[in-house]
Amino acid sequence: MLKLLSSSSCLPTRVHSLAPFATRIGSSESTTPLLRVLNSLTGFTRKSPNLGRRAFFCSESSDGSEQVVEVDVKGSESGAESKSSSAIVPTNPRPEDYLTVLALPLPHRPLFPGFYMPIYVKDPKLLAALQESRKRQAPYAGAFLLKDEPGTDPSLVSGSETEKNIYDLKGKELFNRLHEVGTLAQISSIQGDQVVLIGHRRLRITEMVSEDPLTVKVDHLKDKPYNKDDDVIKATSFEVISTLRDVLKTSSLWRDHVQTYTQHIGDFNFPRLADFGAAISGANKLQCQQVLEELDVYKRLKLTLELVKKEMEISKIQESIAKAIEEKISGEQRRYLLNEQLKAIKKELGLETDDKTALSAKFRERLEPNRDKCPPHVLQVIEEELTKLQLLEASSSEFNVTRNYLDWLTALPWGNYSDENFDVLRAQKILDEDHYGLSDVKERILEFIAVGKLRGTSQGKIICLSGPPGVGKTSIGRSIARALNRKFFRFSVGGLADVAEIKGHRRTYIGAMPGKMVQCLKNVGTANPLVLIDEIDKLGRGHAGDPASALLELLDPEQNANFLDHYLDVSIDLSKVLFVCTANVVEMIPNPLLDRMEVIAIAGYITDEKMHIARDYLEKATREACGIKPEQVEVTDEALLALIENYCREAGVRNLQKHIEKIYRKIALQLVRQGAVDEVAIAEPNEAKAEHVEEVGQNVLASENQTAEESVEGSSQERSTESSIETETVQTSPVGQIQSSSDQATVVKVENEAEKIEEGEAVKTVEKVSVDTSNLADFVGKPVFHAERIYDETPIGVVMGLAWTAMGGSTLYIETTQIEEGEGKGALHLTGQLGDVMKESAQIAHTVCRAILAEKEPDNPFFANSKLHLHVPAGSTPKDGPSAGCTMITSLLSLAMKKPVKKDLAMTGEVTLTGRILPIGGVKEKTIAARRSEVKTIIFPSANRRDFDELTPNVKEGLDVHFVDSYSQIFDLAFNYGPDKQK
Repeated sequence: MLKLLSSSSCLPTRVHSLAPFATRIGSSESTTPLLRVLNSLTGFTRKSPNLGRRAFFCSESSDGSEQVVEVDVKGSESGAESKSSSAIVPTNPRPEDYLTVLALPLPHRPLFPGFYMPIYVKDPKLLAALQESRKRQAPYAGAFLLKDEPGTDPSLVSGSETEKNIYDLKGKELFNRLHEVGTLAQISSIQGDQVVLIGHRRLRITEMVSEDPLTVKVDHLKDKPYNKDDDVIKATSFEVISTLRDVLKTSSLWRDHVQTYTQHIGDFNFPRLADFGAAISGANKLQCQQVLEELDVYKRLKLTLELVKKEMEISKIQESIAKAIEEKISGEQRRYLLNEQLKAIKKELGLETDDKTALSAKFRERLEPNRDKCPPHVLQVIEEELTKLQLLEASSSEFNVTRNYLDWLTALPWGNYSDENFDVLRAQKILDEDHYGLSDVKERILEFIAVGKLRGTSQGKIICLSGPPGVGKTSIGRSIARALNRKFFRFSVGGLADVAEIKGHRRTYIGAMPGKMVQCLKNVGTANPLVLIDEIDKLGRGHAGDPASALLELLDPEQNANFLDHYLDVSIDLSKVLFVCTANVVEMIPNPLLDRMEVIAIAGYITDEKMHIARDYLEKATREACGIKPEQVEVTDEALLALIENYCREAGVRNLQKHIEKIYRKIALQLVRQGAVDEVAIAEPNEAKAEHVEEVGQNVLASENQTAEESVEGSSQERSTESSIETETVQTSPVGQIQSSSDQATVVKVENEAEKIEEGEAVKTVEKVSVDTSNLADFVGKPVFHAERIYDETPIGVVMGLAWTAMGGSTLYIETTQIEEGEGKGALHLTGQLGDVMKESAQIAHTVCRAILAEKEPDNPFFANSKLHLHVPAGSTPKDGPSAGCTMITSLLSLAMKKPVKKDLAMTGEVTLTGRILPIGGVKEKTIAARRSEVKTIIFPSANRRDFDELTPNVKEGLDVHFVDSYSQIFDLAFNYGPDKQK
């Protein structure tokens, strides 16, 4: 039996240099066959992290005693030298002499003989006892695995909870929780609360000696005798080695363990092989404890074989999982990794900066030109957001939100204003170039420019252009922007029901965007554009709020200097923006919004104005758009007048533009078709041309009365004979002239014609298409409107009234007839889709008529005994308004007195029960409607005299207008034609 080295005190300091769980070192080169087989199967070299160091390990000899071998680990070359230099000196006391030892609980795995394990001792008394044992040259203790707490699943208890339970166990409670079989462990080193143990031999607890620290009596266990030459044991051991080899091929973790252990295993016999396989396997602590308690070598080998086989299966599962995960990596993920690597390479080479750095640099560079003009509170927000951007990860959603926010903040033209032009004469010229008429609108714009010139700056105003469709409201806004040298931006709010379109979304929402005004400032690049808000009378109202109320802050001059957009969340100065709104019906605009606007009414255009607009603007633009030259077409004034009166009677000129475009499209098609015919006629064979030359000469000389056009036709040059096309033949270099005896006007040059035909040249022709009243219907179809005067002579009970609509002014006939007559059957029946106000006007008119008839003809019982029917034609159109009152009275009195009203007379005015005439609206529209219907005499309320006087002379020209205060004056004008007419 080998004895321990006497210098055992130096053992702990040298063992500490080994890796955890290191096995005992025998000689640097084993002579046992098993170790050589295992080493040859693993294929590892003897390189070790512990190379060149010295260590002490215990080895159990065949007679059961233990020996301590000092090894200098220097690799395979120094193996023999290290073995020969190892000194084995007997020592006292021996390990088997320790029958009473301190009990150390192990929480996770048992300690196998010959293996290394560090543990942490938190109990100060136990730690002091271990240190005292080392000082007394008795560095041994018993290491026993701790049993699981009763009623718990060991696989569900975390390590921290297990260690915590160990620290709480004391005395008998701890003794009852320890497994009986453990390992005699040498205390290699103690550093703080860490104790390094090296296992020597198996122990069994017999009884408890003391409780604090726990000391127990033990019996030393030895393996049962076995036959080394037993074939079954050999086969089992070889199977263990074979399985270990297979596991080593797949598991890198096992390779690291075995690479360390196999270089330092001394007497690698069958019992030690079983302990080795169980110690490095990943089996749970109960299975390892079962191997530790087994003293039969064959059974121990079988248990170890089960554990390593299980490790083999786990390695296969691990390999399949790794393969499946690798296959899940998609092409996009690979592309992402490659892109990231590419970015890193570019960054290292200085070709590209980091994304966040580049973004910050871009934002600062964009802000730099306007930094001095930018408000301080905006600069502060931008700096805070730039700092925040640097701290965020590029892959986070907050990064994108911050980047978009900075993009908007730095893109706005803070304090950047365009240079305005306050030249009144230039503005007048531009407005006249773009629009004909509209003197009141132009005057208001020139006033605005004059005020800006005197002040040196222009404050933003809110102008509302109201009028029928097609009168040029939107184009006026564009002309104003050109006259002022401002940027132009238009957005329509028709049907708008979401407040966020004006005020923007909160940044917390996905896909949040600023409002229209912020988008406008970014697009135009200046802080003082002209913003046209179209169709403001058609604002909607939905679940997302009231846009009309949101527009108050935008359009209020007192508030828009600090307009707050929900997305930007910083105030914006909109006081320099000129707002122009358009509306068809001012009454549809909410009153709080209307109160902040300056309304400029555009009534529409009379026939004379439409003629100028069509000739000077619409026709010129349409001709250029169709690619037609001015000399190719002629539209007569009579055709334009007929087009306006019979097709385009509305107040605007949009429909007129559509009809002119329709005419020019058909002309373009006609010209193209004629050109194709001429090309076919010219492309004839050369042989036939000589015959045609002779034929031309013979036809011309034979008949002096034949026109030049017919002679050209004889030369097979086809010409159109339609009335809308006139063909003029242009000829040069006259040689001979032949003239017809009567009204022949075209001269044909025979010789020159022959030369041109011989040379294959085409006769140059200029084809002009003429559009007049005779062929207008061929281009635009049948007339849509007929004369608005249904009656040449006004019959009894019929009177023409004047009405205002959203499309402009129109005439309105009111007809009354008697249904039946009888004693006391006086009644009034109304038709024509009349509104409540108009029905009330009819009832008032009926009452006033009875009073007037009783005064004028006391003996006439017409209203008391007649059932009347009053009708307003165009029943498909809803009609409502009080201004038809005087017209209804006149119609009823005409029927009652059986007297027709004066020819070419129209009237309008609201009537009270006492016969007073109240003012009406839409004087210009109603005047234009009267002129369109060829009315000569108009009756207006006296309160509207000033409105009529403000009209332009071309609107008032040729009209006989009377202003009345009471219906008695209308009665005289309509029936008596007395000398007391007021004009």
